[in-house]
Amino acid sequence: MRVVAVDMTGFGKSKLMEYPYSLDDYANEIRELLDKLGEKKVDLLAHSFGARVAVRLLKDEKRIDKIVFTGAAGLKPRKSIKYFFKKASFFILKNFVKREKLKFLYSKDYQNLSPVMKKSFQKIISDNLNDEYSKIQNRTLLIFGKKDRQTPPYMAKLMKKLIKKSRLYFFANAGHFCFIEKPDEFNSLVFSFLTEKDND
Repeated sequence: MRVVAVDMTGFGKSKLMEYPYSLDDYANEIRELLDKLGEKKVDLLAHSFGARVAVRLLKDEKRIDKIVFTGAAGLKPRKSIKYFFKKASFFILKNFVKREKLKFLYSKDYQNLSPVMKKSFQKIISDNLNDEYSKIQNRTLLIFGKKDRQTPPYMAKLMKKLIKKSRLYFFANAGHFCFIEKPDEFNSLVFSFLTEKDND
């Protein structure tokens, strides 16, 4: 199979973003890439944030055939006690402490972003994709790690319910990057899924 790995704007070796991107901006970027590739049908594999972009792309993109989502993000998360504690702490402390000193309340991923990417991040995570996931009609393979804390198992199970033509597979001893932790098993699952004949 021909494989194209994409560094979207702001990631890897691609250019830095000039303004805070939305999901639509990223989806349009992938759509333009499909135009350049000139393929009539492509399969799509997306991890974490990439799944958010893929779901938005699928709203009006007909060239996508089979989909593999791993550690896929975009569903509305359950709010934990820790979340509410952090939120309350922030609202109280921001009146007495400079914001720079409240960095410990933010995730490490967020802290490492540039200012423009932080604004993009805020814009993107406020986009709840539950309804868009439920409208996916493509055959979809969901692969998650049972120890995934970013996109935990309850999200995977909900995703399975929302996507009609989906199947779900868990790696028992893996986390958010199960494709790195279990590369042989992951690649075997994906290859079997992408090469199997359609039954309907």
